[in-house]
Amino acid sequence: MNSTKIELTSMDRKILRALQEDGRMTIQALADMIGLSASPCLRRVRILEEKGVINAYSAVVDQEAIGLPVSVFISIKLERQGAALLDQFALAISAWPEVMECYLMTGQRDFLLRVVCADLSAYESFLREKLTQLDGVASIESSFALGQIKYSRVLPMGIE
Repeated sequence: MNSTKIELTSMDRKILRALQEDGRMTIQALADMIGLSASPCLRRVRILEEKGVINAYSAVVDQEAIGLPVSVFISIKLERQGAALLDQFALAISAWPEVMECYLMTGQRDFLLRVVCADLSAYESFLREKLTQLDGVASIESSFALGQIKYSRVLPMGIE
């Protein structure tokens, strides 16, 4: 993850907005959409990639369509907040494909995870066989999503 803020031009923001909405569009289609010719548009995209502003391209898969309709948000509290235990927890959950997102948090809980699974039985297996087996976990609180109101992959950069 790039920790240095990159100064973006208005054109860079337009490029990023368009590619976040459709990462498969051709350079010509992108150039037409933002009002540039293809060559300078490609040059700008390459610079954004080199600077780490664009760090990957991927397909967004509908989790229900592939049999993973259940989303569970899990709050984890560790016994201690030492660097070694935080790192140990992060390393363990990073290897689990069910964990889609994990955040180190402030407040009463140490981590917030979003886990996807096929059903309650699959979640129970995840909980019993993985999460509760980790050393240093003091408490686990699960909240099941009843429905998704909004999901966006487009960051709010503001286009000038």
